[in-house]
Amino acid sequence: MARQWRAPHRPDNEITQEMNSGVVKIYSVEDSAQPGYQPKPSLTLKLTLRYEEQRLGINRLYLSRQNQAEIEKVIRVERQDEAPISNQDVAILESGSQYSINYTQTVQDIYPLCLDLSLVKVEQNYEVPT
Repeated sequence: MARQWRAPHRPDNEITQEMNSGVVKIYSVEDSAQPGYQPKPSLTLKLTLRYEEQRLGINRLYLSRQNQAEIEKVIRVERQDEAPISNQDVAILESGSQYSINYTQTVQDIYPLCLDLSLVKVEQNYEVPT
């Protein structure tokens, strides 16, 4: 008897989200200075994820300007429960551009479970560990 291919189980009425725009590395920012010395921020790799670039809506753009933060990009990544992404993390794209994560928002009715990350350009680049 021939085996039949079965699609992975997922709830009904959900859209499958593609992640074809590239790869983003999420870093957590930690203080690497010795106690008593001036703080020295350093990056620690948290996650490497594929992403899909989203449209930056006019409402989101104007709200960010009201908060003195200029959102440059919105990307959609798969939600990771073992290492949650917070707004204190830094995202580095394949091009080497560094962004601070301003806001994370869960996306409904999408498979797999996803997050939208609002990215703000970093004023002074962090030293990236090799």
